[in-house]
Amino acid sequence: MKTAHDLVAAAKAHVNEVALADAEQALREADVLVDVREADEFAAGHIPGAVHISRGMLEFRFSAMPALQSRDIRVVLYCKTSGRAALAGVALREMGYLNVLNIAGGFDAWVAAGKPVAKPEVPSFD
Repeated sequence: MKTAHDLVAAAKAHVNEVALADAEQALREADVLVDVREADEFAAGHIPGAVHISRGMLEFRFSAMPALQSRDIRVVLYCKTSGRAALAGVALREMGYLNVLNIAGGFDAWVAAGKPVAKPEVPSFD
């Protein structure tokens, strides 16, 4: 029986990861940066310019959103540490997307390197 770790390891063997040192260049060249974490994780902080599409909704959102339907768009994915992004990358490859990159180490590596983090502003009700 396979574990989640086994599935992630297999997925990582089939996705292209961009090293953290090269991630900012990859983001400049991307058509879309997708955070596949859960909504509460995204709200707590995310890479500037990222759109939120949780891993569980990825295939549905990519199929339904006209801006994401071209199979040659340049997509960069990330999650907390890169496991969910690897699974998402495999799913997009299976859907025919040709240019998908994952950020090695995910959001945790991004934050540890001191890179910028966006946080939504909470409205004041004063």
